[in-house]
Amino acid sequence: MKRRDFLLLTAGAGIAPVGFSPTMAAVDYPAKPVRVMVGFPANGPVDIAGRVISEWLTERLGQHFAVENKPGESGNTATREVVRAAADGYTLLIFGPVNTINTTLFGDLDFDFGRDILPIAGLYRVPLVVEVNPSVPVNSAADLLTYARQNPGKLKVGYGGKGTPQHIGIELFKWMAKVDMKLMAFTGSAPALQALQAGEVDVMFDPLPSSIGLIRDNKLRPLAVTTPVRSPVLPDIPSMSEHVPGYEAGSWFGLGAPRETPVEVVAKLDAAVGEGLAATKIRLRIESLGGTPLLLSQRKLAQFVTAETERFSLVIKAAGIGR
Repeated sequence: MKRRDFLLLTAGAGIAPVGFSPTMAAVDYPAKPVRVMVGFPANGPVDIAGRVISEWLTERLGQHFAVENKPGESGNTATREVVRAAADGYTLLIFGPVNTINTTLFGDLDFDFGRDILPIAGLYRVPLVVEVNPSVPVNSAADLLTYARQNPGKLKVGYGGKGTPQHIGIELFKWMAKVDMKLMAFTGSAPALQALQAGEVDVMFDPLPSSIGLIRDNKLRPLAVTTPVRSPVLPDIPSMSEHVPGYEAGSWFGLGAPRETPVEVVAKLDAAVGEGLAATKIRLRIESLGGTPLLLSQRKLAQFVTAETERFSLVIKAAGIGR
């Protein structure tokens, strides 16, 4: 049989010719649109991170990187879908502290984030901002502490779901500041922020990107940020550690894929994200959200994820909030 006829026959039968490998397909990656899974509703901090990097990857790699919001189980629904997807680079995940937290918080997961998701590239870090509805009689972090201590259990604190960095940040704050507040969980930051504006909750500890616009429009009153130093986008707002020494919380975001994704695809995505973080327009966008680039090699990012998983495991067990 002539070689040309053999190739036509194997192609028609759906059989890869001798010598074909995933590496050959990876050379032309991406050859079709890519799904970027986000485990929380639109306009929340994870969604914003997904859209920032997806717009860049679309521009840089020439195929549409489409964000798909799939909220549920504190991000586990979207993560599960990526774990079960083909390891070809066409289904990606925006991940963050919630994924490392869930490893301990949910004892009955049918997947292992650390084992099943491959960290590709870091995106950026952000602080949480402690904020209140303007109708709440609290004007500063010191006021918040005084009011919470004088009115135990009265303040209603909204957050974007069990296991989120907001949740852990609030629990850590309650423990370190010795205050009692009523926690109210939502499916993500966006619905929690709606409840805060409507006066259904009084306080939020929210990643800065999803709140900064509301703060700038004077719809929410910022009291503190949760990083050890003040945020450049809110220079007049103190760090909560100025009032609760040693307190620190925050969030970060990364891009991941199913574990067996070809190394050539991973390398292409890693390089493209790195170019994006170095590009002026992306850097300025991240800075406007109160973030700083998470510049880590793929190996260092994997080590970072492991360390965060272990750190949050200790916090969750100490707080007694796991399943």
